[in-house]
Amino acid sequence: MNRKAFNRINYGLFLVSAAGEGHGQGCIVNSLHQVTSSLPFKFSLTVNKSNETFKAIEAAGSFAATVLSRETPREVVELFGYKSGRVTDKFAGFQVETDGNGNPYIRAHALARFACRVVEKLDLGGYMLYIAEATEAEALGDGPALTVDDYKNGGGSTPPTATVVRTMEDNVGWRCTVCGYVADREELPEGYQCPICRANRDKFVKL
Repeated sequence: MNRKAFNRINYGLFLVSAAGEGHGQGCIVNSLHQVTSSLPFKFSLTVNKSNETFKAIEAAGSFAATVLSRETPREVVELFGYKSGRVTDKFAGFQVETDGNGNPYIRAHALARFACRVVEKLDLGGYMLYIAEATEAEALGDGPALTVDDYKNGGGSTPPTATVVRTMEDNVGWRCTVCGYVADREELPEGYQCPICRANRDKFVKL
């Protein structure tokens, strides 16, 4: 199997969120897709079960999703894509709004938002596939949407919370065992630290 084939597929990056215990939970995904073009409008979404956002969606039975602008600061993607909701309130510092399902979302850097109610789900082992109906849809801005290619070409590494991750070549790259960041390089220099959590080089494992 030629693993380079997976790198030929581009994906949008979205912020998916749901009301959690104590504070909202949210993560960056590239697995949100519109699957019907007429009423009821439906989306599919796949979420890693290890994410706090998964637990929040399970409890709420719904989620909010925003389409991120290409101009979204890397810091926002790193916050929602790498930080864990177990220890960080990711929504702190943002102006948070609530959709009709009671789920939080932020308008900043968003081109559109959707409120979605889960109607079906399929257990995929380590992941859960949701089919959800859009109960609200609102355009928030203009311009191109952020994609995985945009983010990687800007120097970013695909967030570990993104369900469909570009598969790297064998023995290329290093993954931080603390936060999941992937350094897309052959070797790590002396003194290298994770740009996300500042873990030292000895906390990285070779892919």
